[in-house]
Amino acid sequence: MHDDASSNSLDEYDTPRPPSKSQRKREATALQALGERLVNLTSAQLNRIPLPADLLAAVQLAQSISQRGGRKRQLQYIGKLMRQLDDVEIEAIRTQL
Repeated sequence: MHDDASSNSLDEYDTPRPPSKSQRKREATALQALGERLVNLTSAQLNRIPLPADLLAAVQLAQSISQRGGRKRQLQYIGKLMRQLDDVEIEAIRTQL
């Protein structure tokens, strides 16, 4: 019975912990900055990057917004869309930039 207790305590340390709130925020900020880099590209440059249709539409809309507040909200939305992508898609975008 003693062995079961020790194996349970080992299992606690073996399971990966979810990222901290600070780490999640750093990752979200980095993705939003990546999205801002996309917004600053020309149309020709943007078309060479493999983007999902909804993200491409959001980036194109952000390019047309001149008001500071509206553009900032659109960049936050782009960051949200970027967080929904998997690591492979994000890495493909980074490689193209």
